[in-house]
Amino acid sequence: MDQRSQVVLLLAFIKFFVIAAQTHPNDAAALMALGNSWENKPSNWMGSDPCGGWVGIGCINSRVTSIILTSMNLKGQLSSDIGSLSELQTLDLSSNANMTGPLPQAIGNLKNLSLLCLTGCGFSGDIPNSIGSLQQLLYLALNSNKFSGQIPSSIGNLSKLEYLDLTGNQLRGSIPVSSGNIPGLDMLLQTKHFHLGNNKLSGTIPPQLFSSNMTLIHVLFDNNNLSGIIPPTLGLVQTLEVVRLDRNLLNGSVPPNITNLAQVQELVLSNNNLTGPMPNLTSMNLLSHVDMSNNSFDSSGVPPWISSLQSLTTLMMERTQLEGPIPANLFNLPNLEIVDLSNNNLNGTLNIGTTYSNELKRIILQNNSIDKFEPITGGGNNINISLEGNPVCETTGQVTQSYCNNSTSSLPNSMPPNCLQLSCSSDQVVSPNCKCSYPFKGTLFFRAFFALDLLNTSYYVELEGLLMKTFESSKQPVDSVSLSNPTIDSFGYLELSMYVFPSGEGRFNETGSTMIGYVLNNMSFNPPPLFGPFYPICYYTESNKGKSSGIIIGAAVGGSLLLLLLVLAGLYAFHQKKRAERAIEQNNPFANWDVNMGSGGVPQLKGPRRFSFEEIRKYTNNFSEANGIGSGGYGKVYQGTLSTGKQVAIKRAKKDSMQAMKKTFFLQKISKNTIICLLFDNIYINAGKSGIRLDWMGRLRVALGAARGLFYLHEQPMSDSQRSYVSTQVKGTLGYMDPEYYMTQQLTEKSDVYSFGVLLLELITARRPIERGKHIVKEVRNVMDKTKELYNLHEVLDPTISLGTALKGLEKFVDLAMRCVEESGAKRPTMGEVVKEIENIMQLLGLNPIVESASTSETYEVAGEGQFSHPYVDDGFNYSGSFPLSMVNRS
Repeated sequence: MDQRSQVVLLLAFIKFFVIAAQTHPNDAAALMALGNSWENKPSNWMGSDPCGGWVGIGCINSRVTSIILTSMNLKGQLSSDIGSLSELQTLDLSSNANMTGPLPQAIGNLKNLSLLCLTGCGFSGDIPNSIGSLQQLLYLALNSNKFSGQIPSSIGNLSKLEYLDLTGNQLRGSIPVSSGNIPGLDMLLQTKHFHLGNNKLSGTIPPQLFSSNMTLIHVLFDNNNLSGIIPPTLGLVQTLEVVRLDRNLLNGSVPPNITNLAQVQELVLSNNNLTGPMPNLTSMNLLSHVDMSNNSFDSSGVPPWISSLQSLTTLMMERTQLEGPIPANLFNLPNLEIVDLSNNNLNGTLNIGTTYSNELKRIILQNNSIDKFEPITGGGNNINISLEGNPVCETTGQVTQSYCNNSTSSLPNSMPPNCLQLSCSSDQVVSPNCKCSYPFKGTLFFRAFFALDLLNTSYYVELEGLLMKTFESSKQPVDSVSLSNPTIDSFGYLELSMYVFPSGEGRFNETGSTMIGYVLNNMSFNPPPLFGPFYPICYYTESNKGKSSGIIIGAAVGGSLLLLLLVLAGLYAFHQKKRAERAIEQNNPFANWDVNMGSGGVPQLKGPRRFSFEEIRKYTNNFSEANGIGSGGYGKVYQGTLSTGKQVAIKRAKKDSMQAMKKTFFLQKISKNTIICLLFDNIYINAGKSGIRLDWMGRLRVALGAARGLFYLHEQPMSDSQRSYVSTQVKGTLGYMDPEYYMTQQLTEKSDVYSFGVLLLELITARRPIERGKHIVKEVRNVMDKTKELYNLHEVLDPTISLGTALKGLEKFVDLAMRCVEESGAKRPTMGEVVKEIENIMQLLGLNPIVESASTSETYEVAGEGQFSHPYVDDGFNYSGSFPLSMVNRS
């Protein structure tokens, strides 16, 4: 071969190599090593050329510059191979909860990294000091992980950093500031966001942390163990817009120069030990939300400077030692929506005047000394006023009963009203544009949302519109966005469930899913100032992951064969349907029940009776509102009285919730000494109305009876499909609903266990599942400390629970309840295990569970057999039918 030919072959080889191997060898090797250590990586991560189209990989000039794999259900650890990607600029692995283990020191080798987002993963251990070597870093979000140890002082070296979020970890120690050659957070002069809330930080807030050279807009130090005074240097940072120092151990007076913060819109200092005079905030003209609640300020009247805050929408001053009358001009502020002055010493007459704000929604004045109320004039009937615990509520005719009852309203439902008749296939959801598809799912957490009128749907409509504009501007294939289920969690954060619906195809592909999460993470979306800073946690579902191109091609190639199989399957399905119909008719114990019979027994089913609609109506006084005791996702519950004098609970289904109720009413018996969960809210929590009080042993009896009843239902014969019921529309009572069911739309026996766990917490706290937007599970979890007496639950326990009785076994009861409300259904006990544990607790108190249960539940006769039997005493329940019980109705 001559030299010319050799040169031509060499050039051809070089050209082939450049085309066939586009990814730099070092980058390709690093990515393949990372992929080999992960489960559930994208389906097209195959071959040796990641820049050739691997999902989530971005390249420039053959070098890997971005890895974006949000909510892909990745499982594994981030190995030190990540440090070999020397040109990497963006690393976003957010919302992969199964990405665990430590963050490797090699992360510090990524000298070109500008965005590092690991929000909502499961990383643990110390944050490596090498993170301070990322000199190009602009965005650092490690929130909602399990990081422990101290905040690395080396973060102070990140001179370009604009966003720092370490919220929701287990970080301890003090906030680092510079000293000599040691860096600290006071050196971050370009940073606009200090998000350090919901950790275990302690010590004082260092005065050195703040200076006039800073450009901070958010200081969020809430939900820590910070002590000492609020440093006066905070008043030097005049760019601040949101300050949250609540839920700490801060003391002393509020520094007077805090009024220099003229740009602040949200100021939250609640739940500390602050003393001295109430700070005068006159010059803070942009304040929209002020919360000074639960501090020890000097006694004073309602501060007159409040009337100068023309932008104020929410005023929270619960337990702040306010006294004297409430000035009528307090309610004249043009934007005022909510006022909470509860648990103070306010007295005299409540008169909101005639020039009150058109935006006014709620006035909360519970537990004061108000003895007179001037009726509202000028169409203020929509203002919700709470006067419980005031003398005025004890005076007949002074106020309407609604002002003296703490009523709650239903939260908004995201289902588009004009789409209610649309039926989608399993796992699909109806979009606001009335299309069935598989949405991208997640939760948005807003950390400074304080307009607590959660029922104001206009907030969420505006937010949905802004999200759509953000997705459209970033060219994402989004049809619509739906936000629902607003709640305020125990940390004071607003949680909103989010569905993002795809356009065109019925689901997002893998790339689409990752980009939706990335757009939410990289600060492309700026919510209205009302909502403040936020972060998303997205949830992996099969619909999030989408379909790979290989699957689509394979489906096309096998189309002809599939068509043939479908024809055969259709014939087989028709045959099986007929068999199933015959089997259902044979197994349904109600199939041969003569509806013309009187109140007869069900064939072979011991316990229930049938009642006509006329009888039910008579027992409930024609479903009188006075008999209403609660409501849920399927209808309203009424208290009734049988002709024998026995008290019963009767649930009347809504017209659209008649799945298994048709003309049959299931009656749950109770005796004079037993209170079941349907009546618990009415008879116990509103005990002033009924006069009934339960001690600790009485509550154990209630828990055992209800547990045995639920266990009885779980033990009935069912097929596998019935044990895992899938619904296209999630329904249930807010507060009791299993979060796993809400996310998967799959209702299991463990969903019942979650609801029962909520009931157990109700029994010991006498609180509703959701009060003022706070969920009982999170409230108990937040204060619970197993190292202290009664797990440190004194502030949430019902004060009347002991009634002179020692609370022996309470800790075991709480342990059981918290196991029942585990996020993962697999970690929850079965109802059989729950029954056994409650029986063990009763034995600790010297009670015989079988005798106690028998003494509080009368036996009853089964028509046609002439014998008496208690359904819960024997080890095996007397049931010989085999009809399938609906999971939905059971919940």
